[in-house]
Amino acid sequence: MNHLITIYIIYFFLFFSIKNSYSQNIDFKYPKTFKDTTKEEYFGTKVNTPFSWLEDDKSEKTKKWVKSQNNITFSYLNKIPFKNKIKKRLEDIWNYEKVQAPVKIGKYFYFYKNNGLQNQNILYRSKELQGNDIEIFLDPNTFSKDGTTSMKSTSFSYDGSLMAYQISEKGSDQMKVIILDTKTKKQVDDTLKNIKFSNISWKGNEGFYYSSYFNPNNFNTFSNSSKYHKLYFHKIGSSQKNDKLIFDGNKNKIRYIRAYLTEDQRFLVINVRKRISGNKLYIRDLHYSNSKLIPLIQNFDNDVVIIDNQDTRLLIYTNYNAPNYRLIEVDANAISINNWKDVIPERNNVLSISKAGGYLFATYLVDVKSKVIQYDYDGEKIRNIELPAPGTVKGFNAKKDEHFLYYTFTSYTYPSTIFKYNIENGLTEMFWKPNIDFNPENYVTKQVFVNSKDGTKIPMFIVYKKGIKLNGKNPTYLFGYGGFNISLKPSFITQNIVWLENGGIYAEANLRGGGEYGREWHKAGTKMQKQNVFDDFFAVAEFLIEKKYTSNNFLAIAGPSNGGLLIGATITQRPKLAKVALPSVGILDMLKYQNYTGGAGWASEYGTSEESEKMFKYLLNYSPVHSVKDGIDYPATLILTADHDDRVVPAHSFKFAAELQAKAKTNNPILIRIETNAGHGAGGGTPTSKIIQQIADKYAFAWYNMGINPFKN
Repeated sequence: MNHLITIYIIYFFLFFSIKNSYSQNIDFKYPKTFKDTTKEEYFGTKVNTPFSWLEDDKSEKTKKWVKSQNNITFSYLNKIPFKNKIKKRLEDIWNYEKVQAPVKIGKYFYFYKNNGLQNQNILYRSKELQGNDIEIFLDPNTFSKDGTTSMKSTSFSYDGSLMAYQISEKGSDQMKVIILDTKTKKQVDDTLKNIKFSNISWKGNEGFYYSSYFNPNNFNTFSNSSKYHKLYFHKIGSSQKNDKLIFDGNKNKIRYIRAYLTEDQRFLVINVRKRISGNKLYIRDLHYSNSKLIPLIQNFDNDVVIIDNQDTRLLIYTNYNAPNYRLIEVDANAISINNWKDVIPERNNVLSISKAGGYLFATYLVDVKSKVIQYDYDGEKIRNIELPAPGTVKGFNAKKDEHFLYYTFTSYTYPSTIFKYNIENGLTEMFWKPNIDFNPENYVTKQVFVNSKDGTKIPMFIVYKKGIKLNGKNPTYLFGYGGFNISLKPSFITQNIVWLENGGIYAEANLRGGGEYGREWHKAGTKMQKQNVFDDFFAVAEFLIEKKYTSNNFLAIAGPSNGGLLIGATITQRPKLAKVALPSVGILDMLKYQNYTGGAGWASEYGTSEESEKMFKYLLNYSPVHSVKDGIDYPATLILTADHDDRVVPAHSFKFAAELQAKAKTNNPILIRIETNAGHGAGGGTPTSKIIQQIADKYAFAWYNMGINPFKN
């Protein structure tokens, strides 16, 4: 009997040793990475920077390193036996028609549609939204052969006769602007260049305002491309070199400038920011030809947005003295804060405001789920708007003379569906729903609240297939972000179907640093409180393990950009927490992030290594690039970045990969996947074909290193 038990124990450990070392069937050897002896000094402390040479992504030395790393990575990924099956299933599930809610402009409704696997969404238009009346207006798939040129935004002139659209090439944040005659679909004027972090706001049909970091007379400067914005006005029929400078961000040391006009075209509004949150606001009454810019609010402590006006009555959305936001009114001729009066007061839930058909629509975030209330312009409640399920809405927008609007509803197991809403009587009807190979009745969505290290309750959504056993062996994909006042709201993500239908669990955590519970929730995850975000993430991961949704050996953690920082910090602080780590386009060098492109604008989020010794030491303590230690068994890690990411430059990921490969003592692979001709993640205009390939690689890497073949049956 004891002999049999001994054999069983040996078999048990041998089986799980083989199962969890499945990845060792693929041989890999890291290329040698040159180590520099340079050091950088901060407040008397010298910091080793052995891989700082990788910051020069244009050098031949760096290009050679990138090529050698990609050779190793793709060789590894392409040997995973079931990767192509994942890719094929992703293509199958992705191949359904996707439509965005239509918007009425002039005589036409405009909307985006993708037939399934097209690399870029196509812009359609229609007068009646039915039958043969629908036509292709502009197809971005014709912009480049490989689908890497995308259309980022569109803006129509006052009567809809002209349209300006921004294009991104190879995923860059640096845009070009092309102007079309909407009747003939032919280009008007030359192409405008070097537009970045800008909207396009038309003044009648005369021309439009846009923002640039460049002098229009010098199109070749790039080094200071994201330092100080300038606002210009482009007049139709003139050269960009003659565009009028409206607001000089260089003179005023302003990093972000955006302009917009009220719907009646009376007021020009200029929003200026030194950082991501908080803005000054200026207005100009265009009713008078010689009117001057008037400052509405003169500090950067609050968010202030003009929603609409009625003559000189301004409706302003703000978090001034209202961490969860409110809507106030003030006369443009007496704009002192002392004259502000509430129209929709602050509540316990975060408010956002939109307008349509002469009404206001207040969307509240109630424990990360949407609640919508319709008001009149005096703040009198008209009705609650009934939504089909707990989830997320967007699109309660239309011009004042419209009688209907179209909004989109979505949730984790509710594919994005468009509804038509009668603004006057509140009647709602389904306008369009996708035909997708997915039955939501087979899945469960739960929301839980997890105590973080300091007792703060952190919301998390957990999605899985009905009938799953909570035995600690379910492959689980935990996604987090936690920053920049961004809220992770329930939404349908097509790729998740492949993970869920193969026995996986998807979990999404609403960490501090986001905007789910207003300003205080955001601030609690910034600067000297950034560790709260990481502690929140550790807590939700431990909850999933404690409740046996999964275990350390079957947990994959993922996040992009600021979420990439989250994953990098998790790897270095809690290397045993997860089996697989997938940091994407991450901010990973916290001592120097402010030196790259637009990074200095993130100082209010993180603080900088120059501002004080205390801040420097805090950043150094968690900076992923500087926190990698010798001899640690780090998780299987696939770092993802892109060669044209000019928002979070790839040097962050390059240096982190080099540090991990040089110091880790592990049998787990530590690889970096560097996408070519792409920018800042899927939002960087990455074509569908590349997105599907990236997801297939991530899923294959995760499952393989968990010792799981999802297609074994």
